[in-house]
Amino acid sequence: MSNYLFESERLGFKRWQDIDRNRFYDMSEDEDVMRYFPKLLTKNQADQLIDRFETHMDDKGYTMWAVERKEDEAFIGFIGLLEITMEIEGKGSAEIGWRLDKKFWKKGYATEGAEACLTYAFGPLNMKQVYSFTASINKPSEKLMKRIGMIKVGEFDHPKLEKGSSLERHVLYKINRPEIGEKA
Repeated sequence: MSNYLFESERLGFKRWQDIDRNRFYDMSEDEDVMRYFPKLLTKNQADQLIDRFETHMDDKGYTMWAVERKEDEAFIGFIGLLEITMEIEGKGSAEIGWRLDKKFWKKGYATEGAEACLTYAFGPLNMKQVYSFTASINKPSEKLMKRIGMIKVGEFDHPKLEKGSSLERHVLYKINRPEIGEKA
């Protein structure tokens, strides 16, 4: 019996465990991984983010899950869902997001994992739509949003980022639950 909440072909999605903390911190101090974020994370900041994800899971029943490659239980990063609390289109809905360790880039894991999260969102979680956003300069993530069927619905200046920062301007994408799911 696995400890995964749900799975895709190659990936397992699980609650965060102590063993994941150092692996996530290592990833969070990699300049390539954190290229489209304001700064690298300290160990304390990485732990606080995991704690926030776990609290969100307890409160909402979904989160940014720790993701493992099933064949060897290698920690690849996180992929999941968080409630949007900013004053933007989609507030109160879930956003889908991802952050993978660079040694797992360009292997299809982000696409596979994001599609599994959407299936989970529209199935067991019964969500009607899911949003995603990223800095407009983050073309790899924007391409992934398109690849999983999301449509661009707008742009906005991220309220928590410094005015004039190259990361301030964000693109906003959305996907609605497929019509087939409406009959359930």
